[in-house]
Amino acid sequence: MAGFGHGTRRNPRSRGRTWSRTGPDRATLAIVGVVCAAAGFLVLGIVPGPVAIVCGRLSMGRARTGARPLPAVVAVVLGALGTLPAVVRPAGAALPGNGPL
Repeated sequence: MAGFGHGTRRNPRSRGRTWSRTGPDRATLAIVGVVCAAAGFLVLGIVPGPVAIVCGRLSMGRARTGARPLPAVVAVVLGALGTLPAVVRPAGAALPGNGPL
């Protein structure tokens, strides 16, 4: 029923598929990734580095080409730089000669 001033068309009309707005947006994911990357880079933790890589990659979106947002790229690069020493350090401690003697 389209009476009493309520038309059948609503403005703005959605075109195509509309996504849910319940999750974090890309800018928030990029900022979270940069914070995790900085924390992982300074503390050399094994958890914040991969979290920063995942957040940065998710904030970049699906497109493989085009302009990338700077915080997302920073999150991925610093996350990788923080993850690498965190993985190498325990491997170096497991070498012979580092035992309790």
